[in-house]
Amino acid sequence: MKQNDRLRQIIVLVSAVIALTGGFIGSGAAGGTPIAEASGGALSADATPVAPDGPAFGIWSVIYAGLLAYAIWQALPAQKTAARHRRLGYPIALSLILNAAWILSVQFDVLWASVPVIVLLLIVLIVAFRITLASRPANIIDGIVTDGTVGLYLGWVTIATVANTAAVLAAIGFDGFGLSPDAWGVILIVVAGIIGSALALYSKGRLAPTAALGWGIAWVAVGRLAGDFISQPTGIAAIAVVVVLVVVTVVARVRAPRPLPERARAAA
Repeated sequence: MKQNDRLRQIIVLVSAVIALTGGFIGSGAAGGTPIAEASGGALSADATPVAPDGPAFGIWSVIYAGLLAYAIWQALPAQKTAARHRRLGYPIALSLILNAAWILSVQFDVLWASVPVIVLLLIVLIVAFRITLASRPANIIDGIVTDGTVGLYLGWVTIATVANTAAVLAAIGFDGFGLSPDAWGVILIVVAGIIGSALALYSKGRLAPTAALGWGIAWVAVGRLAGDFISQPTGIAAIAVVVVLVVVTVVARVRAPRPLPERARAAA
């Protein structure tokens, strides 16, 4: 089937502009309500046991910069017919639109809608991540801009999905089936750690997802041990999960088979 490569490149570029505009509005810089204050503060740093402390969200600056770099990179003539960008283009574009949709759902106080949106975003990013694993980058720039950005994006959205779901449940009055906030904090952080460990093993130790997820969980630890919502069990569990994530990633990376040099592959 013939690919309309130029159309795909344009759609990714336009989607990046939409997402960046949404992020700018969501930051409160353009007159919108900052995400932490929108929807009655349901997503603030002390709303739930698994809410990352405020500085954690600075990672969005890196992710948005990477997404903009990817949008420009894939639009270059050299990438127009590249197989990996043909496969990645539309999933990345969809993730950018979903990102903006998530911000709108929070800004317009439709908090319940944020959960299906961010879950779908997580699924789309897993698809994109699998594509990066199945196709080697053309060069180091492609590896950093494409694989690095997708990995960071996926890692952060993993912890964001857990925190977002907890925030919505708290906002609707979920009583935790009788379990304490401390218990739920530990359970949810462990779930995030299991997902992160699975990604590390599946990807043979990709660093970017672990870096972003570990960053988010580390700031959960800071918030629970030194913020307004104190939960020592959750904070300690968060530190332990970060350590486990790093160890699993390093072990998976060390044990991953190394590709043969060109001459060896030719002989094989």
